[in-house]
Amino acid sequence: MAFTKAAVMLEEARTKPNDKTAFSQALRFNHLLWTIIQADITEPANTLPPELKANIMSLSLFVDRQTTASLRSGEVGELEILISINRNLAAGLRAAPEQQSTAG
Repeated sequence: MAFTKAAVMLEEARTKPNDKTAFSQALRFNHLLWTIIQADITEPANTLPPELKANIMSLSLFVDRQTTASLRSGEVGELEILISINRNLAAGLRAAPEQQSTAG
């Protein structure tokens, strides 16, 4: 799953603060993932409810800003929020449909 891959790459970059290549590659992969998500939710054929699309877009814009800030600063500590977002989304998407229907 792409969210898990992004989180793993960001975690690895966080554990190797001197490896600027891993840091940059992880952030670039994360940016690409979220760019694809943005493109998908803006497609007219996307049938998600408008409110959900707006929430996803809002989150993706936050991720964009955080990714840019992380690339600019080079601080591995700034990766934590991106890791958390990707991990939480991956976990939510892995949940069985029965779990989702009883949780709501």
